[in-house]
Amino acid sequence: MSMERPGGSDPSRATLGGLGELEVLDRITRRLPAATSALLGPGDDAAVVAAPDGRFVTTTDLMVHGPDFRLAWSSGHDLGWKIAASNLADVAAMGAVPSGLLVGLAAPSATPVALLEAIADGLRDACAALAPGCGVVGGDLSASASLTLAVTAFGDLEGRAPVRRDGASAGQTVAVAGTLGRAALGLRLLFTEGVDAAGEPDARRAERLRAEHPAWIGAQLAPSPPIAAGRLAALAGATAMLDLSDGLALDARRLIRASGVGIDLDGVALSALAPDVADGLELALAGGEDHSLLAVLPDGAALPAGFVRIGRTLPGDALTVDGRPVDLSGWDPYAGWNGAAG
Repeated sequence: MSMERPGGSDPSRATLGGLGELEVLDRITRRLPAATSALLGPGDDAAVVAAPDGRFVTTTDLMVHGPDFRLAWSSGHDLGWKIAASNLADVAAMGAVPSGLLVGLAAPSATPVALLEAIADGLRDACAALAPGCGVVGGDLSASASLTLAVTAFGDLEGRAPVRRDGASAGQTVAVAGTLGRAALGLRLLFTEGVDAAGEPDARRAERLRAEHPAWIGAQLAPSPPIAAGRLAALAGATAMLDLSDGLALDARRLIRASGVGIDLDGVALSALAPDVADGLELALAGGEDHSLLAVLPDGAALPAGFVRIGRTLPGDALTVDGRPVDLSGWDPYAGWNGAAG
């Protein structure tokens, strides 16, 4: 008598619980990108990764269904892409070149294997597009009541000192590479127009929004941060830099506290980068998840490709726009979440 696994012969119906850990891992691993830095990749108890100058940059990020994403809005490919992009941006903000990722994934046993494969495809495509040569060197798979992704990223400083947050001094140029406020506008559209009459996330409405506003919805669900710009800023002599994950106003204050300087932002320059909506400037300042790079460079230094001047550092500890104090904050994952998953 033959024994048929849950999902039958239809591979599109296979689940994590039905196939089991070993086969699902094999399916995922085959889709993941290899890293040029890996001396030993997936398959053993641990990976072996080259550290050419004896050091490596490392960072980690977590995405949980509910506070960080909604499956009604995000495809598996979106999730893999976004978790890769957010970690690659942190490596780039140190002036390093991304070299490898460790991926942890926990999911309910009923999760379709096709979703996990799509996540792997998103990881692969993000690495290829944003950080060629970076790939997945290992990871883990487990069961959970809620879909959770965790990525640890590594980067190569290529012999340079890391670009920290505390190196800025007064009288220097403040510049940004990437977009401002688009991800926040995309999220607002999803919460106002991507929901049904009961306020629950709706996949069909989200798909329509993405077709109508691809730049804004895409910036939220599958951002494309300027990863290569981090290395260029380091080579140009950047004295401080960080990833704009929580909004320009909040993250600029982090740089201010670390470096002991003030920042005055140019309202005209910010408006040119802001979304073309009534409150675009506020979105550019307070909207999170852009994953753009904020850098401080010596006065008179040529801006590296992709960067736009948006202000100057000043004595003191204030954040201002055209001399006026900024009282906006930014993204806080603990604020405003109602406990829904969607």
